[in-house]
Amino acid sequence: PEPIFPTVVPVQDFNPARDAARIETAIKTKGVDEQTIIDILTRRSCEQRREIASEYERLAKRDLAAALKGALSGPLEALMLGLMKSTTLYDASELKASMKGLGTDEETLIEILCSRSNEEMVDIKRVYRETFKKDLDKDVAGDTSGNFAKLLLALVQIKRDEPSNVVDYEKIDNDARALYEAGVKRKGTEVTTWISIMSERSIPHLQKVFERYKSYSPYDMKESIRKEVKGDLEKSFLTLVECFENKQLYFANRLNEAMKSKGAKEKVVTRIMVSRCELDLMKIRSEFKRHHKRSLYQTITEHTKGDYQKALLSLCGGDD
Repeated sequence: PEPIFPTVVPVQDFNPARDAARIETAIKTKGVDEQTIIDILTRRSCEQRREIASEYERLAKRDLAAALKGALSGPLEALMLGLMKSTTLYDASELKASMKGLGTDEETLIEILCSRSNEEMVDIKRVYRETFKKDLDKDVAGDTSGNFAKLLLALVQIKRDEPSNVVDYEKIDNDARALYEAGVKRKGTEVTTWISIMSERSIPHLQKVFERYKSYSPYDMKESIRKEVKGDLEKSFLTLVECFENKQLYFANRLNEAMKSKGAKEKVVTRIMVSRCELDLMKIRSEFKRHHKRSLYQTITEHTKGDYQKALLSLCGGDD
């Protein structure tokens, strides 16, 4: 598995019974003591939160998530409830919610399906089926259409090669030329060629393909995508390429955009902070600083407020 760069790690001298009791007191306090809830839940690992939840149920005779739902509201509630799920269940739930009811939240679908690794995708599909009694690919197929659906399905079906120790220069060259000939070189785009190459090749291989692509095309891969396709398909291909090149920078840019947009897109900010805090948020933080010339911590301080801000800062784990 990939090395991890978390901002949230298991706390030493962990005492789940004490944590559960403190949370119960905080919930029962007149006006709710959010600070205590934030301090505990944002500074424990997912495993530890699960133990707190079972201690809480023993003590308070009710479900912790339900109790939090009753005590909190708005973006803070969404963030805390997100933390109570495993990363995989959280991803699965976010996917489910993006396809619920009328209209689809394509942005969420694209972000999750285009950025998760093979292993993560295997787990998400399993948990999705266990939790919702439906297959993720069936839901995606029922909720999207055209080439956008074809691309997402190819990603959900996990056709991607694992990285190989052998660099196949001929295949790199063939793929680069195929991407060029299917797009920029001709009138119209043969999207299926793009889909199969971008959903089936290993990431190290694709990084070399995009490098090689520049010797065929007057535009790099991202510029080519912008010229050739539009809408959700364009967003998906761009997300894929950005994640292949530097996944943590992709998330840093998403956070920056979401916070700077009018009325900070709290959903996006919450989803990235919750789903990445035990995986690579430390690296996302350093990419953020490198690229945006200010820290993630400062940006959160500037663009969010109240208890929600406190919780985000705690997950962020420090200033750079």
